[in-house]
Amino acid sequence: MGLGVSLLLIAAGAILAFAVNADVSGVNIHTVGWILLIVGIVGGVLSMIFWSSWAGPGYWSRRRGSYVEDAPPPPY
Repeated sequence: MGLGVSLLLIAAGAILAFAVNADVSGVNIHTVGWILLIVGIVGGVLSMIFWSSWAGPGYWSRRRGSYVEDAPPPPY
């Protein structure tokens, strides 16, 4: 789950938990909202934790140590 999906779940959960005043038989909308809110927060935290691993192993360490100065252009 990406960060965008997490934000969408958080927004939908907050709307259902705090802004909706409807009674539906068989489903508690406030509970569904809280579940979506918690799943969105957990997904967002996990996305931030694993953010650096999306680029592949060692991506940032390779980029730091691979600076090469440009040589002058070859004569024609």
